Amino acid sequence: MKFLNLALLILFPLAWFAPLLRAALLPIFGMDEISVITGLQALWETDPALALLVTFLAIFAPYAKTIGLALLHWNLLSPRTLPALELLGKLAMADIFLIALYIVIVKGAGMVTIETAWGLYLFSGCILAQVLISWKSKPAG
Repeated sequence: MKFLNLALLILFPLAWFAPLLRAALLPIFGMDEISVITGLQALWETDPALALLVTFLAIFAPYAKTIGLALLHWNLLSPRTLPALELLGKLAMADIFLIALYIVIVKGAGMVTIETAWGLYLFSGCILAQVLISWKSKPAG
């Protein structure tokens, strides 16, 4: 589990830049790829408060939890911090829900074409791997 967690330190940044979905106003126009980073850039221009929240949920929370688990695995952090790390993981799951909600809402609009891309699966997989690592990291007792 230690090394899987360390791999997440590389996979999370890759997932932030990977395309989560492709969107177009009408199918005849080219599809724009949207990643966590491009989505955040657009949010910072239009709604800084929401951008700050999403930045925390999509970038800070999962990465802080990964670093915390790495420190825990290498006995550099007390096991008493695990509940706080689990809370960070729950917050990180919130952004997956938000992405899914946005896809459902936009598809319901009818004039927009949305396709999920490989980055959504990578990002979701990183979050789920982190949940598994956290669960396996609980002290026996």
